Amino acid sequence: MSESQKLLHEHHSDSDSEPEPESSPPRPPSALSPSPASSRPSSTSPAPPNGGPKRVSSFAQPRPDGAPRTPNRVRFQEEIERRSMNGDAHGPDWIELEGDDYLDDSGRGEHGRERVQRLPLLTGIEAPSVTLATDDFDPEEHLESARPRSSMLSGFMNMANSIIGAGIIGQPYAFRNAGLVTGTILLIGLTITVDWTIRLIVINSKLSGANSFQATVEHCFGKSGLIAISLAQWLFAFGGMVAFCVIIGDTIPRVLDALFPALAEMSFLWLLTNRRAVIVLLVVGISYPLSLYRDIAKLAKASGLALISMSVIIVTVVTQGPRTPPESRGKLRGSLLIHSGIFEAIGVISFAFVCHHNSLLIYGSLRKPTIDRFSRVTHYSTGISLIACLVMALSGYLTFGDKTVGNVLNNFPADNWLVNIARLCFGLNMLTTLPLEAFVCREVMNNYYFPEEPYHPNRHLLFTTSLVFSAMVLSLLTCDLGIVFELFGATSACALAYILPPLCYIKLSKRSWRTYLATGVAAFGCAVMGISVVKTVVKMSSGEGEGPNQCS
Repeated sequence: MSESQKLLHEHHSDSDSEPEPESSPPRPPSALSPSPASSRPSSTSPAPPNGGPKRVSSFAQPRPDGAPRTPNRVRFQEEIERRSMNGDAHGPDWIELEGDDYLDDSGRGEHGRERVQRLPLLTGIEAPSVTLATDDFDPEEHLESARPRSSMLSGFMNMANSIIGAGIIGQPYAFRNAGLVTGTILLIGLTITVDWTIRLIVINSKLSGANSFQATVEHCFGKSGLIAISLAQWLFAFGGMVAFCVIIGDTIPRVLDALFPALAEMSFLWLLTNRRAVIVLLVVGISYPLSLYRDIAKLAKASGLALISMSVIIVTVVTQGPRTPPESRGKLRGSLLIHSGIFEAIGVISFAFVCHHNSLLIYGSLRKPTIDRFSRVTHYSTGISLIACLVMALSGYLTFGDKTVGNVLNNFPADNWLVNIARLCFGLNMLTTLPLEAFVCREVMNNYYFPEEPYHPNRHLLFTTSLVFSAMVLSLLTCDLGIVFELFGATSACALAYILPPLCYIKLSKRSWRTYLATGVAAFGCAVMGISVVKTVVKMSSGEGEGPNQCS
């Protein structure tokens, strides 16, 4: 017997007819159909085998007044007409037939009355394939397994793009602050540390049973931990969005103005040389639609283009550095071994390599999310990022020396067309990196305010729109974010990279040499945070620095 047949036999209550007692003999088909109100023929039981008196059913014995014992079948007059499944009302002539009456070949009951089937055909129900074709059914909204997944190559592109972002352009400035040898050692050592703490976030998630960085910290340190990690993640990601909008406005208009001098005199097209107009047009037209994606795996192609553009920037700095005029070059001031700005250099390098807020999103986007596969993605991403940052830092610092500024592209002359192309690539790279930060901000807000609720498209749209447009508005109001970035990297970046992941690991695991290593990394992060904040505040109060940038 099939499963559907078993279900039909189990649910007897679905039938309109009541079950007959087991002791009563089955009735002939004619007794099921309507008949005139006359006496039913007596039904007798077969004679006993011992030849005794024949047993007669009490139902067959006539009543004293001659009325039948049971007149036909009892039917109840319903006050409200019952409707069929297709919505048609039944008239008073409809007769409810039971048993197999509607299968009778004659088609008509006694006295020529036409039989009518009580349950009509289900003509109002579409086939499943038609329903799926007409309704906008999206399996990604209902099945987690149906959502798009990324390969290891795509995961590598997303993570590498998250690392090789705006921070790579400041690596020559980090070498200027720390010294050539010390800067190289710091870059390699911090890369190894960041590689370990990125993987530590996934390990902590496994140990705690949590599915996000926020939930892991909350599991370890309660509500105060949740507030701390949410604030650090959100500020780091949102600050990155503001910075990327500022970079877009500071690079692309200048490039277009240098490449097309007559553009500023053309009607309507002059907007492409205006800083604020370019920010609005490009962010709303490119970054905002990319930010509306629900899955980070769909940004893999955009991340691949961003990596290509960063390669163009590195090649430009390496090849155009020797061609720089002597008046633009600086001296390798002081000792090449060590300089006094070590902690500022740590902040700049950390700002470039912090992608911990993206780690679990990238891990969850893999087709086979295992720790081994994610470790390979992390090793490849941090390794390639280390090579790129090291090449950029050495080329820029050895060329410009003590004149190296935060954005090394600004050290080159404005009439260098290849550098202008690199500036254009850098601005376009920010357009595709900004959605990655929007993903993080949105995820933090969902995990903090709606931790147990499923995905809701209206909330997704509201969060994304408010994040992108608020970051864009802030970038329109200011273009001097140097001091803010120093505070930003010294606080949230150190908390995300060097403090919170090791502390969670110490809380979740047994004492071993790894926990002692985690204790050392956490202490290092706290020291860098405290000293960097103090030095940045002193720098702000004394008015030191490169001076404020003038908005064009």
